[in-house]
Amino acid sequence: MTDRLEALVKRIRACRVCVEEPIGEPLPHEPRPVLSVSSTARLCVCGQAPGTRVHETGIPFNDPSGDRLRHWMGVTREEFYDESRVAIVPMGFCFPGTNGKGGDLPPRKECPPTWRAELFKALPRFELILLIGQYAQKWHLGSEARPTLTETVADWRHYAERHERPRHLPLPHPSWRNTAWLKRNPWFEDEVVPYLRAEVRRLL
Repeated sequence: MTDRLEALVKRIRACRVCVEEPIGEPLPHEPRPVLSVSSTARLCVCGQAPGTRVHETGIPFNDPSGDRLRHWMGVTREEFYDESRVAIVPMGFCFPGTNGKGGDLPPRKECPPTWRAELFKALPRFELILLIGQYAQKWHLGSEARPTLTETVADWRHYAERHERPRHLPLPHPSWRNTAWLKRNPWFEDEVVPYLRAEVRRLL
């Protein structure tokens, strides 16, 4: 890791903006920013925000959603957590808390404007960025994102097969709550997953 990137990551891991300068209600617990980056990784995984288990362990995608994502990618845990090859940069670095129904709240709004542009500028080697869920897709694709997640993922070739770098591959969230979505959209596992696995293997 370069000195510049190491210093930036150190600042991110010490971040308390969602407690000290929150947009709306402050984070309801002590911040614990979770990310995994290096100056050599060519593949980046951009998810939503840590869940309770990730918050407790400090290990990104250390939950059933991570198991499904690794299955889609065709990688082992060892490969997935090799930060020299795979970066993990969620939209919100801290667990945002839960709503009244027990579901996770959206990623904190403070994270992207505070850190995202600076961090990606310091990570120029990415060739492919996996955009997991609407929050990541809207930030990275901007006006090119389709109105719905399903439409964006269905148009995956438009983002993944362009010539400029980095390329983007939009994915649904691997949460088990999305099992019904996967059943309604069998093309995802028939078409997108094989492409994803081939690209991941090439980059690793």
